[in-house]
Amino acid sequence: MRRILKYVMFDILRNRFVIGYCLFIMLITFGLLSLEEGSSKSTLSLLNIVLLVVPLISIVFATIHFYNSYEFMELLLSQPVRRSTILYSEYFGVSCSLSVAFAIGMGVPLIFLNQGLVSIYLLLSGIVLTFVFVSIALLGAVNSKDKARGIGTSLLLWFFFTAIYDGLVLLILFSFSDYPIEKYLLAFISLNPIDLARVAILLQMDTAVLMGYTGAVFSEFFNSWEGLLFSSGLLLLWAILPMLLTVRIFKRKDL
Repeated sequence: MRRILKYVMFDILRNRFVIGYCLFIMLITFGLLSLEEGSSKSTLSLLNIVLLVVPLISIVFATIHFYNSYEFMELLLSQPVRRSTILYSEYFGVSCSLSVAFAIGMGVPLIFLNQGLVSIYLLLSGIVLTFVFVSIALLGAVNSKDKARGIGTSLLLWFFFTAIYDGLVLLILFSFSDYPIEKYLLAFISLNPIDLARVAILLQMDTAVLMGYTGAVFSEFFNSWEGLLFSSGLLLLWAILPMLLTVRIFKRKDL
């Protein structure tokens, strides 16, 4: 597994798109930190990038890379290599490469211009979301042989988690406004990794008004450290469970 993982990582790190992704994040981060006078304002702007751009790049790039690596995986399967080894190598190769690009792109400006605990949470959230959405991307790609359909599914999932989900939560809230459903909304927060990452960071910034309704409910039931541990554990599950399901499907899939 180590050799395959090393090959996949170095191959992706040389990819022009990944290098461009790193430079894009770096330029945007330097620009926002230089233009925004208040560190909280710049951090909130960077948070939007982490919650929107990172999942989009991760899920689309991972999907495309999986389909482009089909012949490579078929070649490896002709050797005495287990399917799970190949898939885990692809997963960690893509996730680690994109995480390195993100960490360099956002980490270097933050070190020079905005050091602090919130910046660390920002970087960690971006890295965890990368692993989460690469896992989701591989699950969608393994279930579909058609490349166009797989990419379309990835874009639909990204749009669902970033935009549609909160609308559905608000719809449920207004529909059952006469009932005490606040505790049940915690379950809805757990079903969206982007909401979990948003709340984990904003709980450390004391900006509950910007969390949205789901974040306000979250902060009502947890203090900052309890909320951080809760959201971190759920984010790890979001990265692990889809990948375990993907491996199970891939083992039975006819390539």
